[in-house]
Amino acid sequence: MRKKPNVILCICDQLRAFETGVYGNGIIQTPHIDRLAEEGVRFEIAVTNNPVCMPARSCLLSGQYSRSCMGMLGNYAERRPDGTRYMSEYPVDDRVHMPEQTLPEVFKTLGYDTALIGKWHIQPSPGIVGFDYSLFPRVHHRHSGQIFVENTGEGEVVDGFSVEFESDRVRQYLRGRRTQNDPFFLYYSISPPHMPLMDAPDHYLNRYHPQDIPLRPNVFKDGKLPFDDHWFKVYLWDFLHYDHHLPYTEKLPDGFDLRRLIALYYGMTTWVDDMIGRLRNELEESNLADDTIIVFLSDHGDNLGSHHLFNKGQLIEESIRIPFVFHAPQAWSAGVNTTHVAQIIDVMPTLIKLCGGDIPDHVQGRSLSNLIFDHAILKDPEAFIETSDGKIGIRTPTALYGIKTDPSTRTVIDDRFCFYDLIKDPYEQTNLLETSFDTKLTNNLRDQLLSWHESTPWLNNGDNP
Repeated sequence: MRKKPNVILCICDQLRAFETGVYGNGIIQTPHIDRLAEEGVRFEIAVTNNPVCMPARSCLLSGQYSRSCMGMLGNYAERRPDGTRYMSEYPVDDRVHMPEQTLPEVFKTLGYDTALIGKWHIQPSPGIVGFDYSLFPRVHHRHSGQIFVENTGEGEVVDGFSVEFESDRVRQYLRGRRTQNDPFFLYYSISPPHMPLMDAPDHYLNRYHPQDIPLRPNVFKDGKLPFDDHWFKVYLWDFLHYDHHLPYTEKLPDGFDLRRLIALYYGMTTWVDDMIGRLRNELEESNLADDTIIVFLSDHGDNLGSHHLFNKGQLIEESIRIPFVFHAPQAWSAGVNTTHVAQIIDVMPTLIKLCGGDIPDHVQGRSLSNLIFDHAILKDPEAFIETSDGKIGIRTPTALYGIKTDPSTRTVIDDRFCFYDLIKDPYEQTNLLETSFDTKLTNNLRDQLLSWHESTPWLNNGDNP
C-alpha cells in the first residue's frame, strides 16, 4: 500500500447490522458485504451516535456528537416567514452546522483529492465543508426520477435508478484516478435500504419470499405482529404518500404485513450489496485495490416493527446498531472486535490516524487504529447516543443504560429511564429499572451518562431549542 492510501468511506442508509449475513442473518444474501467484513476488521458491536439521518451523517464527517456539530438533535429544517419549518432539498451555503474542520477538509490538508458521490442529506453544501467534487441527488428519498446536482446548480433528472447511476459515476471517478499520483478520499453514499421500498428494480422487489423472513422475538406483542397502515405506506412510497398523497399510495397491497415489508427491506439491502460488489470489481480492474482503505457502515438502523415501532430514532438496538467494517487486507490482518463499542464519531479520527494526519482537538471520537492493527484494548470501550426526542444512552459491550431529558430545556427529567442486560436480554424485553434494579454497575453507568450530558458542549448557532 502507498504511503498515503486512498480512502473510500461507503455509507448506506437505514441498514441495521442484523440484516447482513456476516452479522448472523442466515436468509439475506449479502455476499459482497460479508466478504468485505471477513477480509477486514469488523466491529461486532457498533452504533450510531444519533439514529436519525442528518445528525448521524454530520457526526460522521465532523467526528463530533450532533449537539456539538449541529446544535440540534434532529434533521435540520428551515424557517418560513410565518415561523413554520420545512426541509429544503437543496443544501444551504451558510455554515450553520459543522463549523470546525471536517474529515474531507483534513484530507485536503494531507494532499488528497476529495469527492462525494451519492446521498448528501447534510447542511451545508458539500463544497463548503471540503469536497472538491460532488454529485448528489436533490431529493432525499426516491430512487427513480431523481434530480442530480453536480457541484452546484439546480440539477438535472437522470434516467433509470439513481443507485445504478451513482455506481456508474463511481466507476467513472475511479477510472479517472488510475493515472493520478495524489491519493483520493471518496465519500460514496448509497440511499437504500431507506424507503421508498417499492422504488427499485423488480428483481429486488421479488427477491425474497415473505414466509422465509426470520422475525426478531420483540416484534410480537401478546402474540401479535404489528400493523400500521400509515407507516407501511410510508415504507413503500415515502413522501409520495405522506406529502403528495398520490392515489396509488393510498391503499396497501392486499394482504400486506410485516413479513412482506421486511422481505422488501431485504431486497433493498441486497441492492446495496450488489453496489459493493461493483465497487470492489472496479477497484480491482483499475489496479487501485491494493492502495485503498474501504470503510463500510450505515448511518443508523431501522425498527421494522420491533416493540411495535417503525422507522428509527429510538434508544433501542434496532435503531442504533449498524454494520461497521475497516477493510485493507494489505495493511492489517482480518479480525473481529467484540470488546469495544465502535461508533460513528470514531471514523474520522481513525481514518486520519491511518493516513498519517493529526487529529484536530475538536474531534470527540476515538481512533480505533490500535484496535485495527494490534487488537489492543482501549480505556473507554463504550459509546454515547443521543436521540431527537431527548433520550440519551450509554452503550457498553454488554448493556444499555438510558436517561430521559426535555429536548426544549435539555434538563434531565428521568435518570432511571432504562437499563438492559444485553447478554441475557438481547431483544430488550425486560427493563430492569422497572423492578427497582440498583447495582454498582447501574449507578456507575448513570453517573457516566450524566457527566457526559453535562460536559459535552452544544453548538450555539441561533437555531437551538
